[in-house]
Amino acid sequence: MAQNNTTEYGGSQIEVLEGLEPVRKRPGMYIGSTGPSGLHHLVYEIVDNSIDEALADCCDHIEVTIKEGDIIEVSDNGRGIPVEIQPKLGIPAVTVVFTVLHAGGKFGGENSGYKVSGGLHGVGASVVNALSEWLTVVVRKDGRLYRQSFRRGIEDGPLENLGPTDEPNGTTVTFKPDPEMFEVLEYDYEILNRRLREEAFLNAGVRITLTDERAGREQSESMLYEGGIRSFVDYIHEKNGLEPLHPQVIYLTGKQGDSMAEVAMQYNSSFAERIHSFANNVETPDGGTHEDGFKKALTRAFNDYGRAKGLLKEKDENLEGGDLREGLTAIISVKLTEAQFEGQTKAKLGNTEIRTLVSGIVYDKLREFLEENPAVAKAIFEKAMQASHAREAARRARDLVRRKSALETNRMPGKLVDCRERDPEKTEIYIVEGDSAGGSAKMGRDSNIQAILPLWGKMLNVEKARIDKVYGNDKLTPVVLALGCGIGDEFDITKLRYHKVFIMADADVDGSHICTLLLTFFFRFMRPLIEHGHVYIAQPPLFKIQKGQKVKYAYNEKEMSVMMAEMGQGAKASRYKGLGEMNPEQLWETTMDPENRVIVQITIEDAMKADETFSILMGDKVEPRKEFIEKNAQYATLDV
Repeated sequence: MAQNNTTEYGGSQIEVLEGLEPVRKRPGMYIGSTGPSGLHHLVYEIVDNSIDEALADCCDHIEVTIKEGDIIEVSDNGRGIPVEIQPKLGIPAVTVVFTVLHAGGKFGGENSGYKVSGGLHGVGASVVNALSEWLTVVVRKDGRLYRQSFRRGIEDGPLENLGPTDEPNGTTVTFKPDPEMFEVLEYDYEILNRRLREEAFLNAGVRITLTDERAGREQSESMLYEGGIRSFVDYIHEKNGLEPLHPQVIYLTGKQGDSMAEVAMQYNSSFAERIHSFANNVETPDGGTHEDGFKKALTRAFNDYGRAKGLLKEKDENLEGGDLREGLTAIISVKLTEAQFEGQTKAKLGNTEIRTLVSGIVYDKLREFLEENPAVAKAIFEKAMQASHAREAARRARDLVRRKSALETNRMPGKLVDCRERDPEKTEIYIVEGDSAGGSAKMGRDSNIQAILPLWGKMLNVEKARIDKVYGNDKLTPVVLALGCGIGDEFDITKLRYHKVFIMADADVDGSHICTLLLTFFFRFMRPLIEHGHVYIAQPPLFKIQKGQKVKYAYNEKEMSVMMAEMGQGAKASRYKGLGEMNPEQLWETTMDPENRVIVQITIEDAMKADETFSILMGDKVEPRKEFIEKNAQYATLDV
């Protein structure tokens, strides 16, 4: 029986959030987080509005500028946001766009301002306004100039008519993110550059210019790709140093009503699958109906063609989807009027009719391409058959590993030093470089919740290995067994034995190499591990600063200099050559103690960057590797 509680609970306890209050109260619901990803998301929301003008064939140049103080300015040469009075609310339309949630020119179907739009929830501009310390919008429309300013989402005065102008139509939005809302306020040029480049690829003929005006970081790039998503595939291959299997990027496109889909795809000599899907220019990292339609049609088209041409014999089983996606780079882009995304951050597309559209285009036009290009079809089939044989070899190797390790009885790798706690949500595993560091970690850890798995020797280059080579590999198999959730198609996140997986390596070139190898392995074969936020990098200190009995630790040279100055004359700094130099107490205090340690949680963006770097450094092409080393040599330090 419920107990009586004297605390009053009536109508006055029901909170009603008005205007943009919900955004400031729960910003994560609208931009995902208040960390770096949310900060950059503000820019994307405003750029999406300019892209919508491009989709309506009313804009061909978008300029994004990072100004001093991390102020953002986005300007386009579109039609200009309407300034007329909005009949229902009795205020200028531009004011409505920036102050009312779910308001915009994207809801009226045939009578709306846009047939296709990325910002279909109508919350983009108003959310950015709500989360900005201040925002100013300037509209150039029909020979006149208008301006309105806001502060934390509230009008800072009425819309001003500044008089005539010779400038062409367009909109300029300038805003400063609110320090009350965000954990970080500094924009990363490379992150914005990567996203805006995608937009340029997805909108052939639209120029996007990114400029950084911050002192000491001045740079600018203007991006225009007439080849559209075909150029996107070329760029991915060039960036990753990948050798195409056939010279021509396969391009498939078609329409159904107001919806259209386009696919660009090309195979390369690697073993990795690189599929990126977009809906109305918004990336859908969790896929959705467009990606499902592509994958199923790809598999069906190749198998039907193979049967018809005798490339698959009667006794042969059909090739599986994974076989036909090995070494495939594909861009899937759909544009539709009523996009159904999961949440404002739009990670997954749900429109069922798009599955049918994409599937039909891919099946029909890919079959047609294969008929007209038998040499390309044969080369792809040979690669897929090799992948099929490797898959079968992987199955045999997996079964052998299970028998040898008695996997079914939960026997763990011999080197694993497990913890006592059995609740995965409370446990951590440290994958440690070297037996020496592993010994210190074992003695210094909290044995209740922290497990230790030492790794040693040269690790497998997964960039040049199929999944069958992973099973039985004496460096990677212990990792797979210890984590307990399998790899590849067998991966099951619910079987993960530790919810925090730490990579702990020396803070030098070799340690970075180990981190990159492991991250690439997780990215290739255990990607949900990263997507669910389970992977971390433990950051050991670089320096020990001591004066008498007083000891401090610094994680970079800047910290070391500050600490040396604070401790004064007589302070001495020594640089750690590796984890093995620390005794167990020091390792616990600096790197493993949950109260004091410095850790970095790996995001999918970090993993993709590591994957790209690894493809360059460990791939077969010399020129990209040379360029990368020359460009990044300035950041390398040598221990002497």
